[in-house]
Amino acid sequence: MSTRLSLLCVHGVGHAEIDAGFQQSWSAAITRAIESVDQAVQLDIDFVLYDDLFDKAPLNPLTYAAASAKLLASAVAHGLTDLLTGARGITDIPAVIKWTAGMVAQWSTDEQLREDLRQLILDKIEGKTYDVVLAHSLGSLICYDTFLHDNDAIKDAVFVSFGSQIGNPAVRDVFAGRIKPLTCRKWYHLYNPVDHVLTYPLGIRADNYQQVTVSFDVPNDALNHDATWYLSHTSTVATVWHDAVPAPASRGIVSAAREMASLAVKPSRRALLIGINDYPDPASRLEGCVNDVFLMSAVLQESGFEPEDIRIVLNDRATTQGIMDRLHWLLDGVRDGDERMLFYSGHGAQIPRYNIQGEPDHVDECLVPYDFDWSPAHAILDRQFAELYSQLPYDSYFVAMLDCCHSGGLTRDGGPRVRGLSPPDDIRHRALKWDATERMWVPRDFTPLNRSLKDRKNGADFLGQNGATQRLGRAMMLRTRPDKDYDKTRKELDHFGPYLPILLEACQEQQLSYEYRDGVTSYGVYTYSMAATLRELRARGENPSFNTLNDLVTAKLRRMRYNQTPNLVGAKVRCNAPVPWGRSQGEAPAKTAAQAGPTTSSRRPRKTERKRAPAAKKTAKKK
Repeated sequence: MSTRLSLLCVHGVGHAEIDAGFQQSWSAAITRAIESVDQAVQLDIDFVLYDDLFDKAPLNPLTYAAASAKLLASAVAHGLTDLLTGARGITDIPAVIKWTAGMVAQWSTDEQLREDLRQLILDKIEGKTYDVVLAHSLGSLICYDTFLHDNDAIKDAVFVSFGSQIGNPAVRDVFAGRIKPLTCRKWYHLYNPVDHVLTYPLGIRADNYQQVTVSFDVPNDALNHDATWYLSHTSTVATVWHDAVPAPASRGIVSAAREMASLAVKPSRRALLIGINDYPDPASRLEGCVNDVFLMSAVLQESGFEPEDIRIVLNDRATTQGIMDRLHWLLDGVRDGDERMLFYSGHGAQIPRYNIQGEPDHVDECLVPYDFDWSPAHAILDRQFAELYSQLPYDSYFVAMLDCCHSGGLTRDGGPRVRGLSPPDDIRHRALKWDATERMWVPRDFTPLNRSLKDRKNGADFLGQNGATQRLGRAMMLRTRPDKDYDKTRKELDHFGPYLPILLEACQEQQLSYEYRDGVTSYGVYTYSMAATLRELRARGENPSFNTLNDLVTAKLRRMRYNQTPNLVGAKVRCNAPVPWGRSQGEAPAKTAAQAGPTTSSRRPRKTERKRAPAAKKTAKKK
């Protein structure tokens, strides 16, 4: 008996991308793919055309240009430079990508255009039931936006996004920094890692969502964005088309099996501990970082972590790629109730960054891997890090403890050993300008990443004192819209913005993080104090809140006479809740509200807590 399958196809960027025969080529690719699964299936294929709405929409040149620049910058960051050896400016970007960026920018900056496009899609599906909606490139943005605003539009259908810009950080601002699951039977996101047309993977956690890697390399086409290659790929056949063809009864059995499998998964703990002493440059080497890792591993195991749930990476194995691979182990597949802990002990740094026009425009905080060379390619930046944590479930715990600083420092013999690197003069020059009046070098005045957030009382905790620093763990590349617009959008879409980890930082932005020698054994003074404080509390059967723990560690550093004030950043409700590590594996966490993005506040000791404690006899010296 034959099965009828009804499909709605939404093309990608128009004009330059499609031709008069695109509907025929799509239909042929779909037909061949489905016939490989079941030749008896009868197909009903419809298309949506929307270019005329873009042609009619007015342009705001300033906002349009800014959005285009952001998108093109993301293209370079995502690997386009591999195609453009030696490229330095916006004129080097291929025409197809510039055209794509232009239309996506127009869509992202024009609310009326987005509303008209949503209505176009809804009018098309009104009165007709589609089994599958296929959306390519810009079409995937239009469809996702439509179905996000109308939850029931395709509740019984399969949605397929491919060659998609939905996950691009420059686009996610439209959705207030977070990509929510859709209310549909299944969402497949087809991702080609070498598709260079502003595409990104999507780290969505939902039982009805699946990302499918469809790697292909089109001959004589360096962009690898062709829709028919996505639709006919063997991985697409094995997932999308095999799922779309079966009868509803069999689909129900598969769905029930998936639900039972998800219920069988228990909340889990994992910890990744990174320590680097032996940097290649002898002048940059540290002493206590490896000891810190073993100390924290012991404390975590005393607090309920199992040895097999802790991974460490040390010294020359802690390369950029080595750290990123292990971050995937730590953060991929996190579910509600799961606990994750990242600990880093080593150097921190700041890298002035260029925009797409080749001009310095902001500063990136970074962790310094073993193969660090003052380039973004060999640094752990928040841009990559946020792709792993920003989509975590709100009811999961992710704590990042960073024993480093980003202000640089002295490592000369006889001076304090500091966990931060000062940039070479050519790197430092990027962030400076010559003041002819004073005849001195002064910092450049970079444009704030988010002026409304910079003006908040705690704005520096997210953007730095200059308002233009991409700070680790703050997901600010997903939060560039003004606060009022951002809050309005996330309320409309019913979410809290990007997930933010609880950050335990060794010092304030402009301070230094020091090492401490305990007899003949070196540690980071922050890590040593944290471990000692936790052990004292555990011995008394106490499980503090993060706020209390931060205050106690700060007081200990004061008693030890270190000019170093730890910083705590996170959602208030989480920071006031007990540290989760004190519980046994099966015990439920304290009930907390969801993380609320940059509405969270940092925690510094109150004025009474900042007073210097009575001097204690110092038995060890800083080094």
